[in-house]
Amino acid sequence: MISAYVQMILALAAVIGLILLLSMFMKKRQSRTGTVMNVVSYQSFGPRKGVAALKMGKEVLLLGITSNDVKLLKTFNENDFEEQTTAEMNTRIKMLKDMKERLHEHK
Repeated sequence: MISAYVQMILALAAVIGLILLLSMFMKKRQSRTGTVMNVVSYQSFGPRKGVAALKMGKEVLLLGITSNDVKLLKTFNENDFEEQTTAEMNTRIKMLKDMKERLHEHK
């Protein structure tokens, strides 16, 4: 009777060990391949609404996101993405935030 419990515990330990080994292998494999795209920034304008900047290779994509749609607003080359562009985007985002607040005040 005791040997059955020992067998069951050893089998369970082997399965858990196999799961851990496979997870370590997958993590190493994933980190080697790298990521295709990175989220540079995301600004929410309400539930399921916002603007995201995604870096894919040498390009930065500015996307408008709603609950029903994703639209490409602008594409930047990595080299063109300077502080001036960042300041311009921050100004426009602030304008959009202000507009959002004014719309909520009127409701």
